[in-house]
Amino acid sequence: MIILGIDPGYAIVGYGVLDTNGMKPLAYGVIRTEAGIPIEDRLAEIYDNMTELLRTFRPDHVAIEKLYFNTNEKTAINVSQARGVIVLACVKCGVKVHEYTPLQVKMSVVGYGRAEKQQIMDMTKRLLGLKKIPRPDDAADALAIALCHANTTGSLLMNL
Repeated sequence: MIILGIDPGYAIVGYGVLDTNGMKPLAYGVIRTEAGIPIEDRLAEIYDNMTELLRTFRPDHVAIEKLYFNTNEKTAINVSQARGVIVLACVKCGVKVHEYTPLQVKMSVVGYGRAEKQQIMDMTKRLLGLKKIPRPDDAADALAIALCHANTTGSLLMNL
């Protein structure tokens, strides 16, 4: 099974493509949009790049982080819009989307819901047999989200 993990954003969208046969990453990286250009152009760029990733890797599932905000309202709105075009790209390409909270990702990857970011990144590196932690952080986060889905897919929790 191929899982595309997504860490949503509008300046940087992290992605990680995971092949669960051997638990190995096929690709990871980020989609960057340029600051200072209109949000609608940034959203179009995110949509186009997501569609290309979906067509290239043909994932069976997409796992995306649920949004949680306690900061800037403008940032929350822009990230929500970016997340919307990401989900739209998945739907248009016929790929089912699964959502996970940061707590679910931490529990799945580290086994502790209050794990620090460095612990999650280190465990992601170990579980995937990588020599170093994927960079930038958004790509490592996306791989952790994909791992969370891989760990959850075989669980009875998926049927609840």
